[in-house]
Amino acid sequence: MQRRSFLTVTALGAGAALPLPAQKLGVWTTVGSLREEDGTPPLAGARWFSADKTGDGMSYAFPAGTLARAKFLTADMLLEGKDLCAWQITLREGAGGRAFRFTFGGLAQVSFRVRFDLSLTDQRLWQADREGAFLKPLCGGDRVDLAKVDRLAFTVHRKGPQPVRWCMTPLAARPSAPPKLDELVLPKGPLLDEFGQSTLHEWTGKTRSAAELKARIQGQYDGASKIAWPEGFSRWGGWAGKKLGEGTGFFRTAQDGGRWWLADPDGCAFWSTGLDCVRVDCEARIDGLESALKWLPELPEYAGALSRGEGRRSNARFCNYLAANMIRVFGREGWRDKWAQVALAEIKRLRFNTVGNWSEYEFAAKARFPYVRPMSFQGRRCGTIYRDFPDVYHAGFEADAADYAAPLKTTASDPAFLGYFLMNEPTWAFSSEVPAAGMLFNTEACATRQELARWLRQKYEGDAALAQAWHTETTLERMALGRWRGELPKEAVPDLREFSVLMAERYFQTLSKACRAADPNHLNLGMRWAGIPPEWAVRGMRSFDVFSLNCYRQKLPRDTAGKIHSLLKMPVLVGEWHFGALDAGLPSSGLMRVKNQADRGRAYRVYLEDAAAGPYCVGVHWFTLYDESALGRFDGENFNIGFLDICHRAYDEMGLAAIASHERMYQVASGAVPPFAHAPEYLPALGF
Repeated sequence: MQRRSFLTVTALGAGAALPLPAQKLGVWTTVGSLREEDGTPPLAGARWFSADKTGDGMSYAFPAGTLARAKFLTADMLLEGKDLCAWQITLREGAGGRAFRFTFGGLAQVSFRVRFDLSLTDQRLWQADREGAFLKPLCGGDRVDLAKVDRLAFTVHRKGPQPVRWCMTPLAARPSAPPKLDELVLPKGPLLDEFGQSTLHEWTGKTRSAAELKARIQGQYDGASKIAWPEGFSRWGGWAGKKLGEGTGFFRTAQDGGRWWLADPDGCAFWSTGLDCVRVDCEARIDGLESALKWLPELPEYAGALSRGEGRRSNARFCNYLAANMIRVFGREGWRDKWAQVALAEIKRLRFNTVGNWSEYEFAAKARFPYVRPMSFQGRRCGTIYRDFPDVYHAGFEADAADYAAPLKTTASDPAFLGYFLMNEPTWAFSSEVPAAGMLFNTEACATRQELARWLRQKYEGDAALAQAWHTETTLERMALGRWRGELPKEAVPDLREFSVLMAERYFQTLSKACRAADPNHLNLGMRWAGIPPEWAVRGMRSFDVFSLNCYRQKLPRDTAGKIHSLLKMPVLVGEWHFGALDAGLPSSGLMRVKNQADRGRAYRVYLEDAAAGPYCVGVHWFTLYDESALGRFDGENFNIGFLDICHRAYDEMGLAAIASHERMYQVASGAVPPFAHAPEYLPALGF
């Protein structure tokens, strides 16, 4: 069946089933190997589809402006199998025109409702909120004008190794928000067992009983005090055999023989091998999915395992099955302190020497174990002007920066504290446009727009000169007030990029200065950029001590590290990387995938040792200590990326690989031995 009517406009009442038929928007044409299949779907009004590869799906054509009359696109879906799938909806302005991408994932064996708010096409947000089994809706591509959109594609974005099969109701355009799904279809029953493990998967190492769980964790606790650094490590996990001058009592950067190092407080060379999220970190988001749980902890015994969201996720509910498992073993009083002893001992056993970002770092500080801290800018006075970029010329921005930096005072004299990350992957950095351009479209008026108008007034004599330079009818007043409508002319981009340099410089330097005032002793580790920074953002980054980036690749590319070093003249630290597989009971592998746990270990060794052999890298921090929940964390990620699973079982292949690399990393970094090079087969990602 090559062409079918499957996209409608509906007028759905609250609580009604989807969809109600109305005006057809057009017909769909098969893309790739998509097949419509026979069989009775478990969702009313749905049809079965299957696809062999990414990119398979449906394409639609309709008169331009059709979607301008709608507020939401929606459909009900159910995915078969046991692994995650991700889809993408692409809206395009004509053939070859601007394209907006909306990507989302879905849990298998449970119904979910797609709710795509069409106002997101203004690119004001990078990510919408997860709802039930509708996971991690992300915005990408270009800003589009719905009055010009005349085509839509619904395609498979990411999938596992097998063909993917799902059923769905017709994709519908609605004039208002559809209700959230309030009743689940669960063809195979609950998705999580009483320990937080997937009921859909079977794998070697699955915990079968409470007795097994208790024996394992109690044994880890009993042996925790016996674990120590190997011979040749300093008391901080540095290289006792190589001194980089006298110790200063704090961590610092140093160069020696053409390569960068960190130096520990005693002056020993230090290469940072870190684990992110050293915390009780296996929260499952359960609101809307309560019937998918075989067991839900109860109050008051399991109070430490249940929580609610904050801010815009205030309606979210969470169950932390790792916490529940610890309470099972240690009881409701004192379990967290015992967990910390077990976790830090396990990290030291694996020869990691840094507790990475988003960790319960207070436990590391108490144990004098090297750690980093994350920073979070709130901007309560200044607000934001484009995604999470603050109004940096607002009168309250510097006071907000001082509030932001103030928590660093609590660790300013701690020698175990390595340094702080200013932020993590700001969402404005995922945009295809510079912040100044995004600001024009998304903020009616702000101090930074007023500064833009003043800056342009200095560059151009007046409105006529600006309009001539930009090849469009505009005024300086329009730069200061009123949201920009329509497309920006290409002639405006150089000016907006140049002003974005000033915006970024003021942003980074103000935060860095405030942090230095609160804590003059520790390293500014930068902002965990996703890849190489654009040149317009570099000037402000020179206030960092280390440039941190999150790099999900087979290796940290030498040319990437070299390019960053040439731009900033500082060392590089990887804040995130990982490899996952589909053989351990999780629906998704993560952002990098290999075949099995043994190959995860090989991939770990290749990445870490190659990074250590490069002259510019001073450490790599793995994301994360624990697997994510099979039901999905706050946004829906459900990756096999841990060194430990939700029942605190260690992945032995990963552990042995990490120990081997960590015990020889200093020899690799010094050039005494070559890096491990026995790479596994790298497979297409199943993450989103």
